[in-house]
Amino acid sequence: MSELCLTLLCPPAIEEKLLDLLLLSPAVTFSTSRTTAAHGLAHENLDQTEQVLGRARATEVQVIVAVAEKTALLDAIRQEFAGAGLRYWVTTIVETGEIA
Repeated sequence: MSELCLTLLCPPAIEEKLLDLLLLSPAVTFSTSRTTAAHGLAHENLDQTEQVLGRARATEVQVIVAVAEKTALLDAIRQEFAGAGLRYWVTTIVETGEIA
């Protein structure tokens, strides 16, 4: 089965709601999340502190998803988070496994 890594970058305010959606999705086989800093976002979308620092606080979520499930998962995310400032990118997974 071919798998992809869907990386989502979201504002901290929607982190829990996004994680809840992903945890309830049968398309998601594995995920991780972490606090990060986002660079290159539109200046007007940053608060005053972020404008001074030149970076925005964000949560990065990486999700392993089957190629066949990607579109449906992204559609569900788009429907739930339209206008929330969520960014994403998709990368191919060459290999995955567990070191036992």
